[in-house]
Amino acid sequence: MPNLLHKHGLVTDKKTAPILDIKALKDSGEFEGYGSTFGGEPDAYGDVIAAGAYTDSLASHNAKGTMPKLFWQHNADEPIGKWLGAKEDDHGLLLNGKLNMDVQRGREAHALLKAGDIDGLSIGYRIKEYSVDTDSGVWTLEKLDLVEVSIVSVGANENAVVQSVKAAKAAHDLIERLKAGDRLTEREFETWLKGLGFTNSQAERAARVCLKGQGEPADAENEELAFLRALTA
Repeated sequence: MPNLLHKHGLVTDKKTAPILDIKALKDSGEFEGYGSTFGGEPDAYGDVIAAGAYTDSLASHNAKGTMPKLFWQHNADEPIGKWLGAKEDDHGLLLNGKLNMDVQRGREAHALLKAGDIDGLSIGYRIKEYSVDTDSGVWTLEKLDLVEVSIVSVGANENAVVQSVKAAKAAHDLIERLKAGDRLTEREFETWLKGLGFTNSQAERAARVCLKGQGEPADAENEELAFLRALTA
């Protein structure tokens, strides 16, 4: 599954950290588990998924007679079965699926799950709506387009992938706000810069330069926009 940001369509492909909650594994390859959970503490990437985030996506899949794909390690070249059902409950996104026992990777996944060597699910999705807490920097993901759910072990590069996708989306949204004439507080600007990968001190310094420079407000706004465009060029 490619990790892409389609800037013009404002579509981000992203994956979660694994949820270690696969259960009810049968010899036939059928199993169920949670692909993600709602609310609670932010995950390792500073995200919280809101209850109802998958409602529209699941309804769309149902209307089209489709389901998210079931991959091995988010690799679109390695489908290992299919998801039979997906629903939201009070805890999160509950899925039931069936591994394809006629393909080698499906049998390998079954053996590893049965032995307890791996037990993680991770979702691949596109962010449709979200909000950011400017004090904590936590992203609340409010509406998601569910693309695939994979059986995974812990990916060594997962954090870098997620952060790069979040940074690109944050930059796009910030540029759109500035183009619309929105004026940001220093704290808001710092939060967005941290989302772009700046350290705390770098974000604070950049915010001071961009928001407290000399000139008329319109000039400062143009400087902010040029600054963000330079970062994302």
